[in-house]
Amino acid sequence: MTAPTIAPAGTVRLGFVGVGWIGLHRLRALAETGLTEIAAVCDPSDEAMARIHALVPNAERAGDLDSLLEHALDGVVIATPNALHAQQAIAALERGAAVFCQKPLARTEAETRRVIAAARANDRLLGVDLSYRHTAGMRAIRDLVRAGALGRIHAVELVFHNAYGPDKPWFLDLSSSGGGCVLDLGIHLVDLLVWLLGGRIGGVRSRLYAAGELLALPPERTEDDAVVQLELSDGATATLRCSWYAHAGHDAVIGVTIHGSEGGAAWRNVNGSFYDFEAVRLRTTTSERLCGPPDEWGGRAAVSWLHSLAAGAGYDPAIESLADVAAALDAIYGRTGS
Repeated sequence: MTAPTIAPAGTVRLGFVGVGWIGLHRLRALAETGLTEIAAVCDPSDEAMARIHALVPNAERAGDLDSLLEHALDGVVIATPNALHAQQAIAALERGAAVFCQKPLARTEAETRRVIAAARANDRLLGVDLSYRHTAGMRAIRDLVRAGALGRIHAVELVFHNAYGPDKPWFLDLSSSGGGCVLDLGIHLVDLLVWLLGGRIGGVRSRLYAAGELLALPPERTEDDAVVQLELSDGATATLRCSWYAHAGHDAVIGVTIHGSEGGAAWRNVNGSFYDFEAVRLRTTTSERLCGPPDEWGGRAAVSWLHSLAAGAGYDPAIESLADVAAALDAIYGRTGS
């Protein structure tokens, strides 16, 4: 069946750099809001561009980012390999466009801070697709934490095992990716930790592996398995486990479990799914389901950014928490001054 055409509408002019699977999904979610005109798209793949033109036939194809930015854009959506994120985001921000970028915003804390500084200096809205914040389950648990319903949080368990691993060669090239499963998967979990509990991450102890071999820090190749302990400034301890190519028994095992003095809560994927999640409140031997699937969360981060942009929002200081996330990832990798 032919995909339905989404006609340009609204007043926010967007350009897209990279329209593979994730870029196409975000383009569709944004176009369907009716708030935007998709003005220009940049991708080297003719096949990807054919899919885009089936949805937004009036979008112009740009040969590179510079030519894309000639289209008087309000915002740019970036879904390219990790090594390009920081330089492309800075270029767009300095040309006066807001930016919504795939995670990670950059490969290191230093790169991350440069992008944030460019957004601040140019008073432009900067968003990053850390989409698990936007699941109904995580929002329900954050409400419990903020209300003090779980008491003092002292321990958090974070897990993300992917039975498949990356399907593009650049993921395994450290200079292109900036890291392995921790930067690809673990970044979601570290971001959720900071988003849920606030504060800074202090002490970090990590062990990274590739094909079962313990890697020296900083690693010279991408890791496919990681065991990490994180100490938060308020005294809580978090354990992080993530991996590619896992013998998981399912497509994926994803979860966050919070232990507090007055109760606990857990967010986890259902039946090994990458897309279906439930949240439960834990009290001694009983559990109460807070919410579960269906929950169309995939495009919510992008749509939230678009609504803020359409309302005239400029720089949002909330983005600065990503520098703390990036600092924690640098510590996990044993990087200093990067």
